[in-house]
Amino acid sequence: MKGRWTYWLLTLVVGVILAACASIGSPEGGPRDYTPPQVVKSSPEANALNFKGQKVEITFDEIVNLKDQQKKVIISPAPKTQPLIRTVGKKVTIEFRDELEENTTYVIDFSNAIEDNNEGNQLDGYSFAFSTGDEIDTLAVSGIVLRANDLEPMQHVIVGLHSNLDDTAFTRVPLERVSRTNDLGKFTIRNLKPGSYHVFALSDVDGDYHMARTEDIAFLDEIIVPTTSEYTSQDTVFTFDRRVDTVMTATHTLYLPNDLLLCMFNEGYRNHYVRQTSRPEAHKLHILFGAPNDSLPQLEVLHPAEHERDWYRVERTMTNDSLFYWITDSALIKTDTLIVAMTYLRTDTAERLEQVTDTVRFGYRKPSSQVKEEEKKAKEREERAKRLAQLLEKQEKAAAQGKELGEGDLEEIKELQHVDPNDTPRLNMELAKSGSFDIGDSIILRFDTPIASIDPRGVHLEIKRDTLWVPYPVVPSLRPVDDLNPMRYWLPFTTLPDSTYRLTIDSAAVTSVYGLHNNPLVKDMKVKGTEEYANVYFKVNAKGDAFVELLGSGERVMRTVKVKDGAFELLNVTPGTYYLRLTLDSNGNGQWDTGNYNSHLQPEEVYYYPKRLKLRRNWDLDETWNIYETALDLQKPEDIKRNKPEQAKNKVEKKQDKTGNEDEEEDEFSTGITNTYTGNKYDDARNRRRQNR
Repeated sequence: MKGRWTYWLLTLVVGVILAACASIGSPEGGPRDYTPPQVVKSSPEANALNFKGQKVEITFDEIVNLKDQQKKVIISPAPKTQPLIRTVGKKVTIEFRDELEENTTYVIDFSNAIEDNNEGNQLDGYSFAFSTGDEIDTLAVSGIVLRANDLEPMQHVIVGLHSNLDDTAFTRVPLERVSRTNDLGKFTIRNLKPGSYHVFALSDVDGDYHMARTEDIAFLDEIIVPTTSEYTSQDTVFTFDRRVDTVMTATHTLYLPNDLLLCMFNEGYRNHYVRQTSRPEAHKLHILFGAPNDSLPQLEVLHPAEHERDWYRVERTMTNDSLFYWITDSALIKTDTLIVAMTYLRTDTAERLEQVTDTVRFGYRKPSSQVKEEEKKAKEREERAKRLAQLLEKQEKAAAQGKELGEGDLEEIKELQHVDPNDTPRLNMELAKSGSFDIGDSIILRFDTPIASIDPRGVHLEIKRDTLWVPYPVVPSLRPVDDLNPMRYWLPFTTLPDSTYRLTIDSAAVTSVYGLHNNPLVKDMKVKGTEEYANVYFKVNAKGDAFVELLGSGERVMRTVKVKDGAFELLNVTPGTYYLRLTLDSNGNGQWDTGNYNSHLQPEEVYYYPKRLKLRRNWDLDETWNIYETALDLQKPEDIKRNKPEQAKNKVEKKQDKTGNEDEEEDEFSTGITNTYTGNKYDDARNRRRQNR
């Protein structure tokens, strides 16, 4: 009997060991959690009335975090002191540090800041409302904010309302009801009172909820009146054999308007003042202004008193806000400190421009490294000259005795007498473009200092005929490209397709204002043939003046053409991927112009061709473009959008996990917000999009 118990005990032990060996992996944790946190309770309750406390506490079904709460969470109406918002475990608490206003509806808009602790699933579009009075406001409006000049979604900017319809309210009174745009630039302002409102968007850099002239803004010209509209929808329940079982009807409420379009811009206002003055080199002054200028300042040298009247050449930006003065008077260059009286326009305390004159000191001291290098070279030159004098004296004595110097001494004399061209300062010169040239390209030369003169006899141009170089019939003179940069010159002639040119500039043909001369230059330039390009032809329904920009990667403007008689063309375009942007040029100045709030001037309208252009060599593209066919928020191709929505981890992974024919619907705001926006200026394409889903 005892042996039998021993046998069964050993069998049990062996079985346990074998079971353990057969299961060496970790147990699976179950399917991935894609569910965002859910509210289980709150104090006070959502939409509570007559709230008298100072603290709101919201409890979720799992541990939560707040992400980017400074730019995502917003409270309306905005308290004077920022409340303390924090998470502890499963709770989010909001502690108000100001007394709450009486008979007021408060909204805490979290956007997508709340996410669970483990997977980072976001609770998108969540807001919490309560009232300190007997009623709670329930209306809402929705829309989108786009940047006016490039249609980028404006993420996390403030959108607000004023029931005060005075134009000055936006500039002096905080917005009454506010919300923030999400990653797509969309917004919903909830819990509004019935009434009439002006709508604004604001970057609000200073956090005061009203406009400053330096901030990005948007405004609607019309007054909006929030309303509701009810509609019904039907859902059909089928039996297992696909027969109709039940038709269920539901009633829904739309909060209108839900397709507001705000185009955000910056007025470009900046205070006029001298931002910086410096003397980076002995022969160069730099003046940087805080804003663009219509004219250049007037400079008068006070010290030294003796100087040339025309003592500088100016290099400037197109807006005259950054200026380099190249000093051409050698006496001024040698002076350690220049004292200059500068007369310019400056913004006064009333934001008006006044003419002022300041005395500016421009001091220059050579860097110690440069001084040491110059001293080293001077010492080397002195030693070379001393050694050369010794050898020449030795040679004279030898000649007097009818002798010759040794071969070593003669080689040393030859070496010491040789002048290294690198030791002689020269005018640096190069072609602005290297490699092959495109049809119509200009030959542009860049110099490192301003030019005093160019000898046309030293500039030669040839064209290749078969294997021979033939002089160009009439070589045009080199001319400044513009009056902005005195160091850029061009040869005004048109390059022909499938041609090869040779530009030759003789040594010392070009002289700088400092008396430096150029080294000789010989450059061959091959121009591509027409078969290397693509041509683009478009018909477009733009009215009035308009221009189109051909955009490359990063929205770099490759070319600009005007729309004429409802059409434009882009000829000889290098093959590649491009995009098109059209601007309705209301003032006909050939550039996009911003808006102005005080003048009720909206920025000029911009449109994108919604498809990318993939151009191939020896190929023509002929298209028609209806700029109103695609709604504005859907026009800009995703490839060149910069402000892309944050990829929520749960959405990305859920999409990757989908198999078969599963389909995931896109979330929309509870207000019934639409996915396309037209405003008063643009045709409505939302129905077309819904049909194409």
